[in-house]
Amino acid sequence: MDYQLLQQKLGITFQNENILKQAFIHSSYVNEHRLERADDNERLEFLGDAILELGVSHFLYHRIPAMSEGEMTKLRAFLVRESTLFSVAKKLEFGQFLMLGKGEESSGGRKRPSILADVFEAFLGALYVDQGFDRVYEFLEEHLYIYAGPSQFSSAMDYKTTLQEIVQRESRQQVSYAIIEERGPAHDREFVAQVTVNEWLATTGTGLSKKEAEQRAAKKAIDSLRAQQ
Repeated sequence: MDYQLLQQKLGITFQNENILKQAFIHSSYVNEHRLERADDNERLEFLGDAILELGVSHFLYHRIPAMSEGEMTKLRAFLVRESTLFSVAKKLEFGQFLMLGKGEESSGGRKRPSILADVFEAFLGALYVDQGFDRVYEFLEEHLYIYAGPSQFSSAMDYKTTLQEIVQRESRQQVSYAIIEERGPAHDREFVAQVTVNEWLATTGTGLSKKEAEQRAAKKAIDSLRAQQ
């Protein structure tokens, strides 16, 4: 494997190239070649998982100050989930640098989401050991935090579910939604949704779809309930 090429692609030069290589050694390769168990990337993956959680938490806390603890937890879960890490690892072409056993290779392991997500975490662990947290954070800023854009945030957050959880936790109040207005021509329609909590709290939200309007109405209801606490 040409790990010099990988470093050139990433714009990162490792002081210890061996630890970079280890991040890409799958356990199937170690087993097949009768290497030491500690030679695979699982320990680096363990470390990288913790560094990833810290890095994402640091980013959300400092970059989005208005976000609540619950909202940060949900968006962090979105950013560190397997499918997101797989997307980043695939974009960086990490699969071509994997060292796999023949069985894993023949079964498509080089493109398997779980393996690529794991190798992404192992790479973070290796980068942390080699160059420290600040360099890992820079790498995440460039390649992962872009997934926290508006559309990704909307898909990660579900204010309707959050509102339901708050209401159920505090009382037996009922939550209901209604589309109370539709504006504009068919090709550029805007919807107005109203959410009612137990017939006494009503908030509205607008959106380009009924779902978006309901989510925004739910967000306002959450804000109103929290302000009353």
